[in-house]
Amino acid sequence: MFYSPENRQGLKHNPFKAIVAPRPIGWISTRGPLGDNLAPYSFFNAISDTPMQVMFAGGHKDSIRNVQSSGVFAVNLVSHPLLAQMNASSAALPLGVDEFAVAGVQKAECDTIACPRVAQAPASLECRALQVLDLKGGDLMVIGEVTGIHIDPQFLQNGRFDTAAAQLTARLGYRDYAVIDRIFELARPQD
Repeated sequence: MFYSPENRQGLKHNPFKAIVAPRPIGWISTRGPLGDNLAPYSFFNAISDTPMQVMFAGGHKDSIRNVQSSGVFAVNLVSHPLLAQMNASSAALPLGVDEFAVAGVQKAECDTIACPRVAQAPASLECRALQVLDLKGGDLMVIGEVTGIHIDPQFLQNGRFDTAAAQLTARLGYRDYAVIDRIFELARPQD
């Protein structure tokens, strides 16, 4: 079967997000003129490791406006125990309402940037914005350089971040999510 994104023919629901999955959830925290903001973005990922860079993309919302104003943001990774709070922070709320409070999430201050982070997150990335790009269709993409990483010590095993123990949650298509609770190693041929 062939699905045309332009005509949306052949399927009742757009399959794109279900096919490009799983996607990590970037739970983006920012601080702006009207206060602190916290919102999940499923269009989030690492894009480089030298230097460490990440991106997230979405509509003209508080998070992106705050990044444009302050130049900084934090990416908080979502563990399965934080799924309900992450979902609560996705509500469309009036400007200036603090999603940390609405979702019942504890704040901690970042070390390298003037921004809050989710204290309970298994890991948080402090970021300085490098670019905000206009995307076709009207969304914006923020690219940031990681300036610091917070890791909950309970998820460090032998000097490595234990993704399965952290139960990181990923976004699939439709209303579907996945939890990473099992991992395996696979050596590359040159290893």
